[in-house]
Amino acid sequence: MKLGFIGLGIMGTPMAINLARAGHQLHVTTIGPVADELLSLGAVSVETARQVTDASDIIFIMVPDTPQVEDVLFGENGCNQSLAEGQNHC
Repeated sequence: MKLGFIGLGIMGTPMAINLARAGHQLHVTTIGPVADELLSLGAVSVETARQVTDASDIIFIMVPDTPQVEDVLFGENGCNQSLAEGQNHC
């Protein structure tokens, strides 16, 4: 399954690593560096939430607060720019 993960902090990185280890195709974006382990498992790092959305069937959002959630969903290059009918975000 093609999964997207936005936010790779203390909680997001281990969750994304487990998804990659389970064999899912994973596109990720975060404000900091992406863990080398995640990249070595085949995750693809992209620049924007919209790029994650374009490449994924399901999108996980793991950011710390409301302003960041709003930016990820509704900001410039946010998920809402390309969410398709039937596409899910968690």
